[in-house]
Amino acid sequence: MFRVTFENSGEVLLAGRLDAAAAEEAAAAFAKITTSTRMNFKDLEYISSAGLGVLFAAQKRLKAAGHGLTLTNLNGHIRDVFKYARFDLVFQIE
Repeated sequence: MFRVTFENSGEVLLAGRLDAAAAEEAAAAFAKITTSTRMNFKDLEYISSAGLGVLFAAQKRLKAAGHGLTLTNLNGHIRDVFKYARFDLVFQIE
């Protein structure tokens, strides 16, 4: 189960599994982001290539407008996925 929560602080919380089954829901949620935003991965358990694609599309759209995503609290496995895919060069990761 995947969940996106928009906090009053402007931070976006991700939870569950961001995989092919959740890609459409994630894309719709990420389309609402129009400025530089922090995404908190604290409760995200898993991300697939489909999830990476949705995040990349959001980042590309935001970068074209002079903004971007900052990703925080990635667990070790997800951090490794970003590193192996070289997405650590695409996103600011804290």
